[in-house]
Amino acid sequence: MADFTQIIETLIAGDSGALEGLVKKALDDKLAAKEVLNDGLIKGMDIIGEKMQSGDMFIPEVLRSANAMSSALELLRPLLSDEDMSVSGKVVIGTVKGDLHDIGKNLVKMMLETAGFEVIDLGVDVEPKSFVDAVKENKMNVLALSALLTTTMPVMKQTVDAITEAGLRNDVKILVGGAPVTPQYADQIGADGYAADAGSATLLLKKLMG
Repeated sequence: MADFTQIIETLIAGDSGALEGLVKKALDDKLAAKEVLNDGLIKGMDIIGEKMQSGDMFIPEVLRSANAMSSALELLRPLLSDEDMSVSGKVVIGTVKGDLHDIGKNLVKMMLETAGFEVIDLGVDVEPKSFVDAVKENKMNVLALSALLTTTMPVMKQTVDAITEAGLRNDVKILVGGAPVTPQYADQIGADGYAADAGSATLLLKKLMG
């Protein structure tokens, strides 16, 4: 098997230019684009997720790595078949009604996309019905809810209840997160999981979808 250590280390360092050069070299060396994607880039993003979760990487560093990943993906995309780009899951994400915070949500979205998830971002101040409609219309199998205010946390429960009432609960995994949210609250409202940050969200969803 090819050695992707240098690609992984460069991705973690967030050096877009160097990463693009390494990816081009790998392709020139006749390595398959799918192999570069899975064994190099996605493996690297998994490590970044773990480092973020453990506190060894912080938001600015993760953003640099995610941007480097996006640049490298543009080189690979024309060489990848739809089968090679098979998604890990289809996620609807948004910040709940009454809450306008989006930095954490945006980072989770970026991390999920680079990990191979298809993501529909509904933005901020999203009411439960909009989440239900998006899940139903797009046949999504994951719903990720964000709240940064204690006053908007109840809307998470309203959204879970709305998904249940629509008959979709068995078809969708629900993940919640945000500064005031806890694992206990996730259990209390009937969510499938809680993530403290973008790294743990990605790892948890991969586990849930596995």
